[in-house]
Parts: sequence; structure tokens; C-alpha cells
Amino acid sequence: MSIKSALSKLPPVNRLYKFEKPTILDSDLYKRLPEAYKKFYKEWRLTLPSPVHYKPKQGKWEKNINSGQINPVQNIPILPLYPVESNEGLWGGEGVVKGYVKPKNKYAEKSAKLWFPILKRSVIYSEVLDKRMSTIVTGRTIDLIIDHHGLDNYLLKSKACDIQSELGLKLKRKILMALYYKTLYKDDPAKQEEIYNKYKHYLADYTEEEIEWYGLNHYEALRKFEYLERSVVPQPLKHQFRKELIEEMKQQVVQEALSKQSMEQQVKATSKTSWIGKMNPFSKS
Repeated sequence: MSIKSALSKLPPVNRLYKFEKPTILDSDLYKRLPEAYKKFYKEWRLTLPSPVHYKPKQGKWEKNINSGQINPVQNIPILPLYPVESNEGLWGGEGVVKGYVKPKNKYAEKSAKLWFPILKRSVIYSEVLDKRMSTIVTGRTIDLIIDHHGLDNYLLKSKACDIQSELGLKLKRKILMALYYKTLYKDDPAKQEEIYNKYKHYLADYTEEEIEWYGLNHYEALRKFEYLERSVVPQPLKHQFRKELIEEMKQQVVQEALSKQSMEQQVKATSKTSWIGKMNPFSKS
């Protein structure tokens, strides 16, 4: 669900933006990037993540218990802050929540507070990559890995906006590339085929180009695009013109040969007819 669609469901009085805010993809520097990367970036930065720090209410209307008044349901998402350190681990969508503490005295001022996730170091295992990694995780990350029956299923099923961390996106990219190019378990063909058949259905949502651009931040995407542009050596136009001229000359030779052959056939047919006419005693001549 995109942020635009989430805002459209709010009452008009709560719609803060009348126009879409420009994104990094609207700048001239990033417009040249391929559509494969733009698709990933929209999934990563422009898609509303799954609710983690709040429970969305169901229905369109709700009743105030104290006043009995009927009000429209407002599901305003709580978007946490993700520090730089979150990119070095797997936080499972958790982040730093900024809010206020409600005072016991109604005349006292509210005090600001930050809620931090509980972090711990743990070892995670990727079945596709056949690697164990020690990283910083949260309790929710462990629960998600268990619920998805493994790290690979968790990363492949989750959107980029829910993974958030660059470490998780890089791991997902490596897993997709290992499945697409079949570089997993090179020394064990039987194991390779078993693991590939187990996870190959995830490849249906991606093309080769989308996998190559998946998981890159915008700086890495720009460097990759610049490298690809430099690697393409421009061909001089004289080679193109020479090739076109040779093709035209070949076609002209073929047409001349066909026309000459048809003329020879006509001459033979005419000469044969005239010879038979001369030998025929019943001809008028």
C-alpha cells in the first residue's frame, strides 16, 4: 500500500498534501536510471511499510466510549526513525519511535521521549548461500524468521520497505542472484537442484535486470549506471554507413541477377516458339 493511497483514505481535513511531494527519482540526475532500479526504489522508499508499532483499526467508523460520538476511523501510520546503525543489522521493521509521555497531572507539560528497540547479537543462517552470519537483530526479527521457516523465505517474501536495512537488501539480492544464475552448491549438484527447486518460485516476480539492480542504494545505482555507460564504446558512423551500403549493393546485385535470369527465360521461350512455328507445315507462314 503506497503512502498516497494511505493519505487518500484519511478525511479531507487531515490531508496535509494536495500535491505529490517530489522524490529523488524526479531529479535530472536520477531520471536516466533504468526502470528496473526505479521499481526497486519505489518498493523501498515510496511504499508504506507493514504496521509494526501500531495496530490499524478495522472498519470506517468508531464510537467514542466516553462521549458516545461516532467518528471516522483514522489509521495514521507511526513511521519510526531508522538510524545509520540499522543498516548494519536486521531489525525486522522496528525503529526508533519518537513521541510524548502523557503526564499524570493534566496541567503539566508533555515530555518528549524516544523508544528504542531491544537489540541483541545473534547468528542467522541462509540455506541458499549456505552461510552463517553474526549480526544485530531484534526479537521481532527472530520471530519473523521462525514464522517464515528460515531466513531465505523471510527475505524473499518481504518487501524492501519492510526489510529496511541495507544488509537485508544486500542479502536478498545475493540470494536472488544465486538462484537465478544457479551459483549455489557448485560442488554438490544434487543439493543444488534440491535447494533451487525449493526457492525457484520466487524468481517469477523478477527479471534478470531487476535482480541486477535490486538492493542498491541511489549512490551505488549511480556508480553502476556510470560504469555501464563508460563500458559501452561508441561505434563510428562510418562503420554503420559502410554496412548499410554493402547491404544495398548486395540487394542490387541480387535484383540484377534475377532480372537477367527472367530475360534469358523469355528469350529462350520466344526462340523455341519461333523454331516450332517454322517447322510446322500447317502454320500460316
